[in-house]
Amino acid sequence: QVPLVESGGGLVQAGRSLRLSCAASGRTFRSYAMGWFRQAPGKERERVAAISWSGGSTYYADSVKGRFTISRDNAKNTVYLQMNSLKPESTAVYFCPGNIRAGLLRAHNDYAYWGQGTQVAVSS
Repeated sequence: QVPLVESGGGLVQAGRSLRLSCAASGRTFRSYAMGWFRQAPGKERERVAAISWSGGSTYYADSVKGRFTISRDNAKNTVYLQMNSLKPESTAVYFCPGNIRAGLLRAHNDYAYWGQGTQVAVSS
């Protein structure tokens, strides 16, 4: 089990920015492919972004491409999600999953470890 703790959520106005962080414990973080998913009330969990263990490969859902950026700092055991130009439809609980696998993990079932999530609310 790898504890993952998300932070950085909050209430912002549309058009503003937030940066989410996901901190992991342990010395194997650099071996983990990581991602961000979100779940809005009454909706299924949706993939947002993914990053390989080295940070060299990234994936974005079409709905966030050009506005969100995923990155990681393996020295700090942390992955980030920079969210710009936020829209009301970005309102959701954001989760940071991980797994020891190569490449980009895009499916919910690819991930073994999940944090508790951080709430993001965007007002119009």
